Amino acid sequence: MAFQSTAAIFAALSLLAASGAALPARADIFSFKDERGVVHFTNIPSLDRRYKLVRREAGSAPGPSRSYMPTEADIRRYQAIVESASRHHGVDTALVHAVISAESGYNPNALSRKGASGLMQLMPDTARRYGVQNIFDPVENVHGGVRYLKDLLALFNGDMRLAVAGYNAGENAVIRAGNRIPPYPETQNYVPKVIDFYHRFRARSG
Repeated sequence: MAFQSTAAIFAALSLLAASGAALPARADIFSFKDERGVVHFTNIPSLDRRYKLVRREAGSAPGPSRSYMPTEADIRRYQAIVESASRHHGVDTALVHAVISAESGYNPNALSRKGASGLMQLMPDTARRYGVQNIFDPVENVHGGVRYLKDLLALFNGDMRLAVAGYNAGENAVIRAGNRIPPYPETQNYVPKVIDFYHRFRARSG
């Protein structure tokens, strides 16, 4: 029954798009069906517990406002992988969780329009650079992403904001910007989003 419900939701979304109705810029879609059978949609995270996430755009960057946390179940599902990779490569676990939260929302099958894939949304060139053979394998993907974060932190002398900007836009874009956050709207929104997640994961673990 869950499959039928989800299928109906996506069919409704498709009809909206086909009719010329503008879907929101933020592509995360929440939905619930009320007691009359009416399906409600929103693109804004709601305190109403009836709303469930039914569609997430990988790597979506809604802006620098406070981001909503992934579910505890999603975090726990990959907790051991994240902790193992973080310890092995010497990267703050909270930062790794923050990047995964912003990039894929813990969806190991996430695929962006630009071709970034998996939990840490590795681009094909980055995956090859770090020896990731199965980009959708959570262990390989996370280890590759954490190695990339480690190299970015080293390149930018431990400056987390620049490392995060490099993760989103590429290290060369940060260098071309004079070792500042590049003036791309996506990156300008992405960095505070990840930093917000980072502080919340630090508080959560503390």
